[in-house]
Amino acid sequence: MDKKDFLNRFLQFENTYLDFPFDDDNWAAVRHKDSKKVFVFVYRRNGVLYLNFKNTPEWATFWRESFEAVSPAYHMNKEHWSTVEAGKDADDEQIIQMVYDSYKLTLSKSRKKK
Repeated sequence: MDKKDFLNRFLQFENTYLDFPFDDDNWAAVRHKDSKKVFVFVYRRNGVLYLNFKNTPEWATFWRESFEAVSPAYHMNKEHWSTVEAGKDADDEQIIQMVYDSYKLTLSKSRKKK
């Protein structure tokens, strides 16, 4: 998948929208409509597609030990965010699962109860 494909897939998650929070249009964020929380950043660096996603420290350890493509997040809190390099050893569906877990983790408390 390319950047556009990933973004379109993440925008299919319930109550989300696309945002460009920095002066650099290269960095796209997908947020929850109700809380405005970001659950994924999608960007290119040195010609490579990366995605930053939120995770618990336990899941961060799991993902980082399972895939060479996953590392502590670029420009984010290293304990609670990870970066995955698209096209490496994690396939697209695994990346989508990582981001879906981030989506669920960042749901507002009222939406988690539903």
